[in-house]
Amino acid sequence: MPVAQPTVGVLDDEPEMRKALRRLLGCRGFQVREYERGVDLLDALDSHPLDCLLLDLHMDGVNGFEVLEACLARQIHVPIIVITAHDEPGTAEQVRALGAVAYLKKPVDRDALFASISAALAHHEAPSP
Repeated sequence: MPVAQPTVGVLDDEPEMRKALRRLLGCRGFQVREYERGVDLLDALDSHPLDCLLLDLHMDGVNGFEVLEACLARQIHVPIIVITAHDEPGTAEQVRALGAVAYLKKPVDRDALFASISAALAHHEAPSP
């Protein structure tokens, strides 16, 4: 029986970024779910859990910071990798305090992305002591 591939969510308001990440992740065998708006992702998480989430910070409506806060408040335990083009002092520390497991800058280095996803999945699958 084939093993199900991990499902990675991509939340980014830029269609080209979602398309690029979908193709890149798909080539590595990941299942990909795309979301354009934070509210759509939050509505879907209960019925469509993810193994990992790639999260843009700066979006209209519910932004990435609010998604992180909502996941914390709702105790949604999915490893979140923040990907942003707006790197500002203190942002990496802020998103880590909100539960992000990694912080990457656009344009995303492919090797850094896959290393972050691998580490996030390994940590997420490890049993708690």
